[in-house]
Amino acid sequence: VSEYMNHPLSQAILSYAIPYDGQWSAIGQAIKNKQPYQPVICTTKYVTIVDDNYPLCFRRLRYPPWILFYKGKLELLDQPTIGIVGARQCSKQALINTETVVKHLRNRYCIVSGLAKGIDGQAHRFAKHTIGFIGCGIDRIYPKENMNLYSSMSLNQLIMSEYPLYTPPYRSHFPWRNRLIAASIDALIVIEATYKSGTMLTVNECNTLGVPVYCLPTAFENEAYPGCNHLIESGAYMISNASDLDSIL
Repeated sequence: VSEYMNHPLSQAILSYAIPYDGQWSAIGQAIKNKQPYQPVICTTKYVTIVDDNYPLCFRRLRYPPWILFYKGKLELLDQPTIGIVGARQCSKQALINTETVVKHLRNRYCIVSGLAKGIDGQAHRFAKHTIGFIGCGIDRIYPKENMNLYSSMSLNQLIMSEYPLYTPPYRSHFPWRNRLIAASIDALIVIEATYKSGTMLTVNECNTLGVPVYCLPTAFENEAYPGCNHLIESGAYMISNASDLDSIL
């Protein structure tokens, strides 16, 4: 179900994406070679890079997605956006902090995250408008604990994926997914993170795109999540109290 079918390559990209499980390089090679294809029917909404309604934010990526499958309201990408990310296995205080930050920002920004458990899910849950990028088929609910959140967001918010229906949540998909979060936001807030995590990969993508990164500092005694303090030492902006949130952008 493409809202714009005014370019012949749109159907070709869809037809390549399905057998190649949304793999960027394989789709690109098929386009380059003008590989023959059989038209397919897609039962979910999608937009391709040649369609008029393709979100402009993704064109600034080195590897812009050829196709995006989605549920919900594509126009949410036109709003001012803030990314809020952090650890899946996070502390209780991080969940409290996420709620506080989102409630402070939700009337000014659409909240973007990765629909994972932990901080991502908490950010979506307290947002007024929110966008979730996932690393599996748009029909897959992963993790299962976000089933209710997924159901409500698919109707009233926006969920997007590069991967066609039935594609499993392979581990390699999630770092690649993070570039979409970075491209779609005006700024990123990191609530809590370890040194080596998907959060850090999202930060790297933001640095590449010139997206400002803000961090909540971690308490001195908290040795499990040193990532935010490391980022602040490396030049990220620090959010030390709620009033600092008013100076973002």
